[in-house]
Amino acid sequence: MKCVAVSDIHMREVVTPEADLLIVAGDMTFHGDKKELDWYADWLKRQPQKYKVWIAGNHEVGLEKNPKWAPSLAKETGTIYLEDNGIEIEGLKIWGSPVTPFFFAWAFNRQRGDDIREHWKLIPEGLDILITHGPPFGYLDDVPGGEHVGCSDLLEFLKEILYEPPRVVIFGHIHNGYGEDILEREDGTRIHLINAASCDEHYRPVNPPICFELDAKVAKRHIS
Repeated sequence: MKCVAVSDIHMREVVTPEADLLIVAGDMTFHGDKKELDWYADWLKRQPQKYKVWIAGNHEVGLEKNPKWAPSLAKETGTIYLEDNGIEIEGLKIWGSPVTPFFFAWAFNRQRGDDIREHWKLIPEGLDILITHGPPFGYLDDVPGGEHVGCSDLLEFLKEILYEPPRVVIFGHIHNGYGEDILEREDGTRIHLINAASCDEHYRPVNPPICFELDAKVAKRHIS
């Protein structure tokens, strides 16, 4: 299956290519109010992919305050919204969560440690794609100045706690971290990491969507 990933489009007219699956890893708007979400709904409808899966980000304050808005938008646009839950599409097992470590009390913020770990505990074994708004610590998570700000608890789950980790992890949040990397575990398992942030630090949509292919036939695994 041909997949394309974007994140942090922040109401910019990002153009996505033809593909089977579009993944949007949050921060589609600035505040997630009704007007901004109407823009996002129109943008989603205009994208050419057969399947479209998305999560919220820390900027979608309106979605956290109004839990019915996201499912309604997904129904309107014929897309799939994930919030600590999953979906299977043509054999690909996908899970999404919008939470990120606490930062100035934005949307879906959780304190590091026990608070955010309650969300990571929900991640099933044997996923093909995990969508999280923010990155794991130390991977595609550096802000200008070089400091790493990703989630160390998420990193622990990916490296040590999950027996069968996701094949691909897609996120954004840290605009400066755009790109791809590999997380290699001690058992030799390699996890493809994608920071798909479309905008740079000045909210200019300079980063192209990231495309990849994933064959469900090599992933006959069970989500428990």
